[in-house]
Amino acid sequence: MFSYRHAFHAGNHADVLKHIVLLAVMRYMTQKDTALNVFDTHAGAGLYRLDGDYAKTSAEASEGFLKLVASKPEQGFAPAIQDYIEMVAGFNAGGTWSVYPGSPFIIQSLLHGRDKLKLYELHPTDTKTLTANIAQLEAGRQVTILREDGFEGLKKFLPPPSRRALVLCDPSYEVKNDYARVQAMVVDAMQRFSTGTYAVWYPIIPRPEAHDVPKKLKTLATKSGKSWLGVTLTVKNSKLTQDAEGEVVRPGLPASGMFLINPPHTLKALLKDAMPQLVKALGQDQHAAFTLESGG
Repeated sequence: MFSYRHAFHAGNHADVLKHIVLLAVMRYMTQKDTALNVFDTHAGAGLYRLDGDYAKTSAEASEGFLKLVASKPEQGFAPAIQDYIEMVAGFNAGGTWSVYPGSPFIIQSLLHGRDKLKLYELHPTDTKTLTANIAQLEAGRQVTILREDGFEGLKKFLPPPSRRALVLCDPSYEVKNDYARVQAMVVDAMQRFSTGTYAVWYPIIPRPEAHDVPKKLKTLATKSGKSWLGVTLTVKNSKLTQDAEGEVVRPGLPASGMFLINPPHTLKALLKDAMPQLVKALGQDQHAAFTLESGG
Protein backbone atom coordinates (compact mmCIF):
# COMPACT_ATOMS: atom_id res chain seq x y z
CA MET A 1 0.00 0.00 0.00
CA PHE A 2 2.83 2.42 0.81
CA SER A 3 5.17 1.64 -2.09
CA TYR A 4 4.31 4.67 -4.23
CA ARG A 5 6.52 7.72 -3.74
CA HIS A 6 5.85 10.77 -5.88
CA ALA A 7 9.46 11.88 -5.43
CA PHE A 8 10.38 9.41 -8.21
CA HIS A 9 8.00 11.20 -10.59
CA ALA A 10 8.30 14.86 -9.55
CA GLY A 11 8.26 17.27 -12.47
CA ASN A 12 7.25 14.66 -15.06
CA HIS A 13 4.87 15.45 -17.94
CA ALA A 14 1.84 14.56 -15.80
CA ASP A 15 2.96 17.05 -13.13
CA VAL A 16 3.41 19.70 -15.80
CA LEU A 17 -0.18 19.29 -17.00
CA LYS A 18 -1.63 19.00 -13.50
CA HIS A 19 0.21 22.00 -12.11
CA ILE A 20 -0.45 24.30 -15.07
CA VAL A 21 -4.15 23.59 -14.62
CA LEU A 22 -3.98 23.88 -10.83
CA LEU A 23 -2.14 27.20 -10.94
CA ALA A 24 -4.62 28.69 -13.43
CA VAL A 25 -7.55 27.57 -11.27
CA MET A 26 -5.96 28.97 -8.11
CA ARG A 27 -5.21 32.31 -9.79
CA TYR A 28 -8.88 32.65 -10.64
CA MET A 29 -10.33 31.42 -7.36
CA THR A 30 -8.14 33.61 -5.14
CA GLN A 31 -9.33 36.82 -6.82
CA LYS A 32 -12.48 37.03 -4.70
CA ASP A 33 -12.56 38.46 -1.19
CA THR A 34 -14.51 35.52 0.27
CA ALA A 35 -12.41 32.89 2.06
CA LEU A 36 -11.38 29.88 -0.01
CA ASN A 37 -11.01 26.35 1.34
CA VAL A 38 -8.67 24.07 -0.60
CA PHE A 39 -8.35 20.32 -0.10
CA ASP A 40 -5.54 18.16 -1.52
CA THR A 41 -6.58 14.54 -1.01
CA HIS A 42 -3.17 13.02 -1.82
CA ALA A 43 -0.59 15.63 -0.89
CA GLY A 44 2.68 13.68 -1.06
CA ALA A 45 5.80 15.30 0.38
CA GLY A 46 4.91 18.75 -0.95
CA LEU A 47 8.38 19.75 -2.13
CA TYR A 48 10.93 17.74 -4.13
CA ARG A 49 14.61 17.88 -5.02
CA LEU A 50 15.19 17.33 -8.72
CA ASP A 51 18.83 16.72 -7.92
CA GLY A 52 17.99 14.24 -5.15
CA ASP A 53 18.32 10.46 -5.26
CA TYR A 54 14.64 9.76 -5.90
CA ALA A 55 14.19 12.13 -8.83
CA LYS A 56 17.57 11.23 -10.34
CA THR A 57 16.73 7.53 -10.22
CA SER A 58 13.89 7.92 -12.71
CA ALA A 59 14.92 11.29 -14.22
CA GLU A 60 11.31 11.87 -15.25
CA ALA A 61 11.65 15.64 -14.90
CA SER A 62 14.12 15.55 -17.81
CA GLU A 63 11.20 14.54 -20.05
CA GLY A 64 8.83 16.89 -18.25
CA PHE A 65 9.47 20.22 -16.57
CA LEU A 66 13.16 20.48 -17.49
CA LYS A 67 12.41 19.67 -21.12
CA LEU A 68 9.67 22.28 -21.15
CA VAL A 69 11.82 25.13 -19.84
CA ALA A 70 14.55 24.22 -22.32
CA SER A 71 12.16 24.36 -25.29
CA LYS A 72 11.89 28.19 -25.44
CA PRO A 73 9.40 28.67 -28.32
CA GLU A 74 10.14 31.60 -30.65
CA GLN A 75 6.82 33.29 -29.92
CA GLY A 76 7.34 32.90 -26.17
CA PHE A 77 5.44 30.65 -23.83
CA ALA A 78 1.66 30.83 -23.62
CA PRO A 79 0.55 32.81 -20.52
CA ALA A 80 -0.46 29.73 -18.48
CA ILE A 81 2.92 28.05 -19.15
CA GLN A 82 4.89 31.24 -18.45
CA ASP A 83 3.05 31.68 -15.16
CA TYR A 84 3.84 28.08 -14.20
CA ILE A 85 7.54 28.37 -15.05
CA GLU A 86 7.83 31.62 -13.10
CA MET A 87 6.08 30.02 -10.12
CA VAL A 88 8.58 27.12 -10.07
CA ALA A 89 11.43 29.63 -10.53
CA GLY A 90 10.30 31.28 -7.30
CA PHE A 91 11.37 28.13 -5.42
CA ASN A 92 14.81 28.12 -7.03
CA ALA A 93 17.74 30.51 -6.74
CA GLY A 94 20.45 31.47 -9.19
CA GLY A 95 18.80 30.14 -12.33
CA THR A 96 19.05 26.49 -11.27
CA TRP A 97 16.21 23.99 -11.30
CA SER A 98 16.93 21.89 -8.22
CA VAL A 99 13.60 22.25 -6.38
CA TYR A 100 10.17 21.32 -7.68
CA PRO A 101 7.04 22.37 -5.76
CA GLY A 102 4.25 19.85 -5.44
CA SER A 103 0.59 20.80 -5.32
CA PRO A 104 0.60 21.81 -1.61
CA PHE A 105 3.27 24.46 -2.15
CA ILE A 106 1.73 25.73 -5.37
CA ILE A 107 -1.61 26.14 -3.61
CA GLN A 108 -0.20 27.71 -0.45
CA SER A 109 1.84 30.25 -2.41
CA LEU A 110 -1.40 31.82 -3.65
CA LEU A 111 -3.51 31.73 -0.51
CA HIS A 112 -4.56 34.86 1.35
CA GLY A 113 -4.69 35.12 5.12
CA ARG A 114 -8.34 34.10 5.40
CA ASP A 115 -7.95 31.02 3.15
CA LYS A 116 -7.43 27.47 4.44
CA LEU A 117 -5.59 24.45 3.02
CA LYS A 118 -6.08 20.89 4.23
CA LEU A 119 -3.52 18.30 3.12
CA TYR A 120 -4.19 14.57 3.35
CA GLU A 121 -1.36 12.04 3.18
CA LEU A 122 -1.23 8.43 4.40
CA HIS A 123 2.35 7.45 3.51
CA PRO A 124 4.28 7.60 6.82
CA THR A 125 7.54 8.87 5.32
CA ASP A 126 5.86 11.39 3.04
CA THR A 127 3.69 12.65 5.91
CA LYS A 128 6.80 13.28 7.98
CA THR A 129 8.55 15.04 5.09
CA LEU A 130 5.43 17.06 4.27
CA THR A 131 5.14 18.19 7.89
CA ALA A 132 8.77 19.32 7.92
CA ASN A 133 8.45 21.07 4.57
CA ILE A 134 5.25 22.91 5.51
CA ALA A 135 6.80 23.98 8.83
CA GLN A 136 9.32 26.06 6.85
CA LEU A 137 6.46 28.20 5.53
CA GLU A 138 5.41 29.31 9.02
CA ALA A 139 1.85 29.34 7.70
CA GLY A 140 0.34 28.75 11.13
CA ARG A 141 -3.22 27.50 11.12
CA GLN A 142 -3.71 28.27 7.46
CA VAL A 143 -2.39 24.80 6.53
CA THR A 144 -3.49 21.60 8.24
CA ILE A 145 -1.85 18.23 7.60
CA LEU A 146 -3.99 15.18 8.22
CA ARG A 147 -2.51 11.69 8.18
CA GLU A 148 -5.70 10.05 7.04
CA ASP A 149 -7.52 8.80 3.97
CA GLY A 150 -8.35 11.85 1.85
CA PHE A 151 -11.24 10.10 0.14
CA GLU A 152 -13.03 9.75 3.47
CA GLY A 153 -11.55 12.71 5.34
CA LEU A 154 -12.98 15.24 2.89
CA LYS A 155 -16.58 14.42 3.85
CA LYS A 156 -16.60 16.14 7.23
CA PHE A 157 -15.52 19.49 5.76
CA LEU A 158 -18.11 19.82 3.02
CA PRO A 159 -19.81 22.21 2.65
CA PRO A 160 -17.25 24.70 4.01
CA PRO A 161 -18.48 27.73 5.99
CA SER A 162 -17.46 30.15 3.22
CA ARG A 163 -19.24 28.10 0.54
CA ARG A 164 -16.14 28.35 -1.64
CA ALA A 165 -13.86 25.36 -2.13
CA LEU A 166 -11.43 23.67 -4.50
CA VAL A 167 -10.86 19.94 -4.15
CA LEU A 168 -7.79 18.47 -5.88
CA CYS A 169 -7.83 14.68 -6.11
CA ASP A 170 -4.73 13.07 -7.59
CA PRO A 171 -4.10 9.60 -6.16
CA SER A 172 -1.37 7.38 -7.58
CA TYR A 173 -3.96 4.82 -8.78
CA GLU A 174 -1.43 2.20 -7.76
CA VAL A 175 -4.27 0.54 -5.87
CA LYS A 176 -6.81 -0.58 -8.47
CA ASN A 177 -9.87 0.50 -6.51
CA ASP A 178 -8.63 4.12 -6.49
CA TYR A 179 -10.47 4.57 -9.78
CA ALA A 180 -13.82 3.67 -8.22
CA ARG A 181 -13.02 5.60 -5.05
CA VAL A 182 -12.34 8.79 -6.99
CA GLN A 183 -15.75 8.57 -8.63
CA ALA A 184 -17.50 7.73 -5.35
CA MET A 185 -15.78 10.65 -3.61
CA VAL A 186 -16.87 13.16 -6.26
CA VAL A 187 -20.44 11.84 -6.22
CA ASP A 188 -20.58 12.21 -2.43
CA ALA A 189 -18.90 15.64 -2.50
CA MET A 190 -21.31 16.93 -5.15
CA GLN A 191 -24.25 15.86 -2.99
CA ARG A 192 -22.82 17.74 -0.03
CA PHE A 193 -21.54 20.77 -1.93
CA SER A 194 -22.57 21.01 -5.57
CA THR A 195 -21.04 24.44 -6.23
CA GLY A 196 -17.47 23.48 -5.29
CA THR A 197 -14.75 23.18 -7.91
CA TYR A 198 -13.46 19.63 -8.28
CA ALA A 199 -10.22 18.84 -10.12
CA VAL A 200 -9.32 15.19 -10.72
CA TRP A 201 -6.04 13.99 -12.21
CA TYR A 202 -5.94 10.53 -13.80
CA PRO A 203 -3.45 8.45 -15.79
CA ILE A 204 -4.30 7.39 -19.32
CA ILE A 205 -3.12 3.81 -19.60
CA PRO A 206 -4.40 0.67 -21.39
CA ARG A 207 -6.85 -0.16 -18.61
CA PRO A 208 -10.66 0.17 -18.75
CA GLU A 209 -10.89 1.74 -15.28
CA ALA A 210 -8.63 4.60 -16.34
CA HIS A 211 -10.79 5.44 -19.34
CA ASP A 212 -13.92 5.25 -17.20
CA VAL A 213 -12.83 8.09 -14.89
CA PRO A 214 -13.47 11.04 -17.24
CA LYS A 215 -16.54 9.37 -18.79
CA LYS A 216 -18.24 8.86 -15.44
CA LEU A 217 -17.32 12.30 -14.15
CA LYS A 218 -18.65 13.87 -17.35
CA THR A 219 -21.94 11.98 -16.89
CA LEU A 220 -22.12 13.12 -13.27
CA ALA A 221 -21.52 16.77 -14.18
CA THR A 222 -24.03 16.67 -17.03
CA LYS A 223 -26.74 15.06 -14.90
CA SER A 224 -26.07 17.62 -12.16
CA GLY A 225 -26.36 20.48 -14.63
CA LYS A 226 -22.80 21.62 -13.86
CA SER A 227 -20.13 22.91 -16.20
CA TRP A 228 -17.11 20.70 -16.83
CA LEU A 229 -13.76 20.69 -18.62
CA GLY A 230 -11.53 17.83 -19.67
CA VAL A 231 -7.95 18.11 -20.91
CA THR A 232 -5.46 15.37 -21.78
CA LEU A 233 -1.80 15.33 -22.76
CA THR A 234 -0.26 12.36 -24.59
CA VAL A 235 3.51 12.36 -25.01
CA LYS A 236 4.14 8.94 -26.56
CA ASN A 237 2.80 5.63 -27.75
CA SER A 238 1.21 3.47 -25.05
CA LYS A 239 1.97 0.10 -26.65
CA LEU A 240 4.56 -2.34 -25.35
CA THR A 241 7.66 -2.63 -27.52
CA GLN A 242 10.72 -4.87 -27.67
CA ASP A 243 14.37 -3.92 -27.39
CA ALA A 244 17.23 -5.30 -29.50
CA GLU A 245 17.45 -8.39 -27.26
CA GLY A 246 13.75 -9.11 -27.61
CA GLU A 247 12.90 -8.02 -24.08
CA VAL A 248 9.53 -6.35 -23.55
CA VAL A 249 9.89 -2.61 -22.88
CA ARG A 250 7.09 -0.95 -20.95
CA PRO A 251 6.56 2.64 -22.08
CA GLY A 252 6.01 4.19 -18.65
CA LEU A 253 3.16 6.66 -18.33
CA PRO A 254 2.26 7.76 -21.88
CA ALA A 255 -0.51 10.23 -21.09
CA SER A 256 -2.64 11.79 -18.38
CA GLY A 257 -5.67 13.99 -17.98
CA MET A 258 -7.39 16.49 -15.76
CA PHE A 259 -11.16 16.59 -15.38
CA LEU A 260 -12.82 19.54 -13.66
CA ILE A 261 -16.36 20.16 -12.50
CA ASN A 262 -17.33 23.82 -12.07
CA PRO A 263 -14.04 25.06 -13.62
CA PRO A 264 -13.22 28.76 -13.98
CA HIS A 265 -14.75 30.12 -17.18
CA THR A 266 -11.31 31.46 -18.15
CA LEU A 267 -9.57 28.08 -18.07
CA LYS A 268 -10.42 26.72 -21.51
CA ALA A 269 -8.99 29.73 -23.35
CA LEU A 270 -5.76 29.54 -21.35
CA LEU A 271 -5.36 25.83 -22.11
CA LYS A 272 -6.22 26.31 -25.77
CA ASP A 273 -3.10 28.47 -26.06
CA ALA A 274 -0.93 26.29 -23.83
CA MET A 275 -1.63 22.73 -24.95
CA PRO A 276 -0.15 22.90 -28.49
CA GLN A 277 3.09 24.19 -26.96
CA LEU A 278 3.12 21.35 -24.40
CA VAL A 279 2.67 18.77 -27.16
CA LYS A 280 5.52 20.29 -29.16
CA ALA A 281 7.83 20.61 -26.16
CA LEU A 282 7.12 17.29 -24.41
CA GLY A 283 6.14 14.97 -27.26
CA GLN A 284 8.41 11.95 -27.60
CA ASP A 285 7.02 10.45 -30.81
CA GLN A 286 4.37 10.96 -33.49
CA HIS A 287 1.63 9.94 -31.06
CA ALA A 288 2.00 13.14 -29.02
CA ALA A 289 -1.32 14.99 -28.88
CA PHE A 290 -3.81 16.77 -26.64
CA THR A 291 -7.57 16.95 -26.25
CA LEU A 292 -9.58 19.80 -24.76
CA GLU A 293 -13.33 19.75 -24.36
CA SER A 294 -15.93 21.34 -22.14
CA GLY A 295 -19.64 21.44 -21.56
CA GLY A 296 -22.43 22.62 -19.32
